Order: sequence, then C-alpha cells, then structure tokens
Amino acid sequence: MFGECICQMIAKSTKLQPLFSLGKIKTMGWNNLTRPSEFILLGISSRPEDQKPLFVFFLTVYLITVMGNLIVILAIHSDTRLQTPMYFLLSILSFVDLCYTTVTIPKMLISFLSETKTIPYGECLTQMYFFLSFGNVDSYLLGAMAIDRYVAISNPFHYITIMSHKRCILLLVISFCIPLLHSLLHVCLISQLLFCDSNVIHHFLCDVNPVLKLSCSSTFVNEIVIKTEGLSVTLTPFSCIIFSYLRILITVLKIPSAAGKHKAFSTCGSHLTVVTLFYGSISYVYFQPLFNYTVQDQIATLIYTILTPMLNPFIYSLRNKDMKQGLAKLMDRVKSI
Repeated sequence: MFGECICQMIAKSTKLQPLFSLGKIKTMGWNNLTRPSEFILLGISSRPEDQKPLFVFFLTVYLITVMGNLIVILAIHSDTRLQTPMYFLLSILSFVDLCYTTVTIPKMLISFLSETKTIPYGECLTQMYFFLSFGNVDSYLLGAMAIDRYVAISNPFHYITIMSHKRCILLLVISFCIPLLHSLLHVCLISQLLFCDSNVIHHFLCDVNPVLKLSCSSTFVNEIVIKTEGLSVTLTPFSCIIFSYLRILITVLKIPSAAGKHKAFSTCGSHLTVVTLFYGSISYVYFQPLFNYTVQDQIATLIYTILTPMLNPFIYSLRNKDMKQGLAKLMDRVKSI
C-alpha cells in the first residue's frame, strides 16, 4: 500500500517541479559555463503535504535497516557455531548495507524537513562516490557468497580448507578495492564536466545519470566508460553468481535423495532472493540510454538502495535455521544482562 503511495507521489511531483523555481527554492543564476556551488535535489516528491509522511516512512525504514543489520552482525559474532566463511561474509554484507543506506537516507530525511533542498557541489560528488562504492561492494560480496555456496555444496568435505581465512580475506580485498577504484574513476570524470542553465537534479540523491543529464559539455566519454568499464565491473560478480549456481545445479541434480536436494537448495534460497532484487533493479537503472532516464528509475533505485538492505536481515534470518538459533541465543544473552 505505502509503496503504491510513494509511486504516486513521485509521478505527481514531476508535474509540480516549477514550484522549485518560483517558490522558496530557486535555481542559481549562470553567467557562463562553470561548475555550480550547489545542486538542488528534487527528491521523491515536491508537494509540501508529502514531506512529513515521507520523513516518517523513511525514518522508520532506516531504523529497521540499522537495527536489523546490527542484530545480524552481533548474532554472528556472538555465536561460535556461526564462525564460518558463509556467516563471516554475511556479517560484512550487513555492515556494508548499513553504510550504503547511511549514504542516502539521512540526507533524504534532512531534505524532507528543509525548505532549500540543496546539496553542495563537493558533498554531491562525495555522496556519489560512496553511493557507487558501497553499491558495488554489495555486488561483489554477493558474488563472493555465491562462490562460498558453490564450494560448500560441491566440495563439502574440503569446504573449510578451500574457504580458508586467508582466501576469505582475499575475497574481501577484491570486493572492496575494485569498487573503490571504479567509483573514483566515475566521480573524477564527472568532476571534469561543465554545467549550465540548471542545477536541479531530478532525483533524491547524487547518482551518475541524473547529474550527467545536467551537463552542457560532452558526456560521450562518461557514457562510453559506463557501458564498457562499468559494465565489466558489474558483470564480473554477476558472472561469478551465474557460474556458481550453474555448478550448484549440476551438483544438486546428481544427489539421489529428494531430501538431500531440498537441503542443498534451501541453503541458496535466501541468497538467490537478494541477488534477484539487487541485480534486477540495478540493471533497469544503469543499462539503458542516458536520455531514457525517467522518474520510474527512482523507484528502481529505491529498491536496491533502501528496500534490499532493509530486507536482507529478514531474508537471511527467517529462512536460515542456524541464524534463527544464533538470534535466539543473542536475545537470551540480552535478557540475562
């Protein structure tokens, strides 16, 4: 229900964008081609009556996300039975999800209660850098978790040896280094662009495509890099996921008992759900022509930036027996304090 309301708010807000040039929020004057001192984030809705309900909704979502992911991290690190590569990677994913939502939601909350809706130029590029970084780290961690599931199902007797602590750390280093360098490249390219006529971003955050649409200099290089380097960086973990699950499928089909097959698939169900949500929405946003970027992309962005991090703790906990036991043990410890 509320999701439908948000969609309607976004759609209606596009009809009311002149409010920002005629009302309390004004675009900057432009004397020549330059870089603006600030941008204006139109946000999800420009209607004044929507601001407080949206503030309450996203504050609730943020608190649920923070609490859910913190509980997962604490449960994993307080239960010795969860000290395995799978849950180690899950705890890192929960930490990254915390950072990912913190990059966007607090600024949104401030914007809902503010009349100016502005974000300084430097802060916009900083938000873009960390938004891209944590989003891509999420993607690489999902790839690492797929590899972990493949090893666990295909080589269960050598699982601990293959997925050693050293190899887990190596996967983490790769999962962080590539996204950080990838994000730096895109932000550096955008910092070279010139802007004119408008500094109004038709989005609730500083993302690549909405900012590129404001530039009056050529964005050809940026678009080529997105379609080449960006595509390769995104497809690398996705290819790992596809390869891992194809190998898992082949292995599971060789298991003679139905119970064995069900047990093997049940360990992958949560991960596949998150992968589908994340990659489905992110592909819709980024792998289309720049001029096709519309309001509907904001809804897709909400899914992978806010909805997925909020749902991850529930998806991994409610469908996982070990996590349920770990959470119960954590609750018992809290009650005994």
